[in-house]
Amino acid sequence: MADLKLIPVKDIRIKKGATVNDLLKAMGRSGGFTAQKLADATDIAEAMVKKEGCLKILSFPACIMATGTRGVIVDMVRNRMVDLIITTCGTLDHDIARSYADYYKGDFMMDDEMLREEHEISRLGNVLVPDSCYGTVLEENLLPMFDDIFRDSQSMSTHEIIDAVGSRMKDPDSLLFQCHDKGVPVVVPGITDGSFGCQLWMYYQTHRKLRIDLFADEQMLSEMTNAAKRTGAIIIGGGISKHHVIWWNQFRGGLDYCIYLTTAEEYDGSLSGARIREAVSWGKVKSGAKKMTVEGDATITLPLIYAGLADRV
Repeated sequence: MADLKLIPVKDIRIKKGATVNDLLKAMGRSGGFTAQKLADATDIAEAMVKKEGCLKILSFPACIMATGTRGVIVDMVRNRMVDLIITTCGTLDHDIARSYADYYKGDFMMDDEMLREEHEISRLGNVLVPDSCYGTVLEENLLPMFDDIFRDSQSMSTHEIIDAVGSRMKDPDSLLFQCHDKGVPVVVPGITDGSFGCQLWMYYQTHRKLRIDLFADEQMLSEMTNAAKRTGAIIIGGGISKHHVIWWNQFRGGLDYCIYLTTAEEYDGSLSGARIREAVSWGKVKSGAKKMTVEGDATITLPLIYAGLADRV
């Protein structure tokens, strides 16, 4: 017991006028359970954002871009809390589509056959995506952009194509607009796995010399991670975007700061469920890194972390 530091559990007291940051600090004193993890993750995110020379990486799956949490991610870029984004193709789809048309609130238990046959609506969890607000919007707006973008070069990386599209977006609440404006590269390793990639494929049907230079994306990721004094990441979910973050960081000895936000379990060996301690065994996260896995829906946890950061930085 001599070496055991005992810190008393403190009750959470909510006072009128309390901020989200006040609540997070109270959670940090509460001792349990995910509340403590969320508070610790916010402290790690603060240290990462404030650390000079730290490359700040954000990775996430496309689904949350269909929700209002898109605004949190956009604001993180707008306020220079992110230096690099690695994500999936659907992120581009939802960001562009929502810049031109609305998505709608729905319910997990809606009649999917009715939605499809009577209304031509796709259901993404409890978000409704009308066909007219998605595929049609992307086709009408992307193909003319591609004509302009590929006029002078027929071989580009995903981050170059995405930046070029971002430069042509007019909506300041668009992620691609803000990433172009703030110089934040967006890498999509699985670029054909979504409507944006399908539009590229359709364009390829009449432009057979078009090439997507994935090696240029990997070269940039290698150079950015190796040149950084330190690296830190907020990683939402799993899949190819998560793996790309931790993969390139293993070549520099691992991440210095790491936050996982996940709803997955680890018993099935999935990357989404793999905890940070597993990444330590691969050398993808340093054993001495400031790290925390927070179980929970990122549409709840990420806005809370960002709200805490907004009061601190």
